[in-house]
Formats: sequence, structure tokens, C-alpha cells
Amino acid sequence: MKIGISACLTGDKVRYNGTDKRNSELLKILKGHELIKICPEMTAGFSVPHEPLEIRNGKVYSSLDRDVTKKLNEAARKCLEMIQNCDLVVLKERSPSCGVHLIYDGTFSGKSIEGHGVFTRLCIKNGIPVYSENDIEEIKRKTVGT
Repeated sequence: MKIGISACLTGDKVRYNGTDKRNSELLKILKGHELIKICPEMTAGFSVPHEPLEIRNGKVYSSLDRDVTKKLNEAARKCLEMIQNCDLVVLKERSPSCGVHLIYDGTFSGKSIEGHGVFTRLCIKNGIPVYSENDIEEIKRKTVGT
């Protein structure tokens, strides 16, 4: 299988604060599959580190109150091209780009709400199955033995 995956989940230090969210359990499950690493925020040209981003009223803002929606939407379209032939994607929960079930609420207070990141919405709209790193059992069912 060909699987798109958030680069931070593979150990790339691309998060806003210069860290990663390497998920060894997930990588073990995906071993043997072709992984296509993506990071919409890196594709958008944000530096590492950069100010946090959150979605508020359907737009993406930085903690400095800059509207970066257009920049992130353009990057999401480029990332979609990169994973167009993937069987599924596994994305980082709570990210303004990649949140699958949850995103931060836009107040920069650490509170999560139900919602999709910009890239996740685009994947769903284009019929690409999307999972978060927390959907381990579903990912196993889709990938083990294929």
C-alpha cells in the first residue's frame, strides 16, 4: 500500500516548536508499506520553529493574529497532489492542517474541539480515507496483511 503520513509522525522535526511526534507503534504497523511524508505547514514555507497556528471561525490564524488561511490552503492543495495516489493518509491530530477528529479551538489556550484541519478537509472532499495516529486499530485493519 501507498500511505501518506504527517512527517512529524515519522520523526521529522517539523512541528511549530521544532519537535516531532514520532509514533513508533504506528511506524511498526506501517512497516513494509510505501510512506509519502507530507507537512502542509512546511510546504507553506513556515520556518521551524514558527508561531503556533489555530483555526478560528473557519480561518487559520497565527498566535500573532496573522491570517494565514490562503497560504495554508495553497500548501494543502500541493500536498494533495503529493498523496493523490495513496490508499489512505495518517495525519497528526489537533493540527490546524492535519487534525482528523480534533483541532485546537483558536484561542491558543490548549483547548481542543471537534473539527478537521485544512488538509484533512481537502483529503475528505477528494475521497481519500483519512486517519489520525489515534486510530491505530482501524489502521491495522486497513494495512496489516496487505
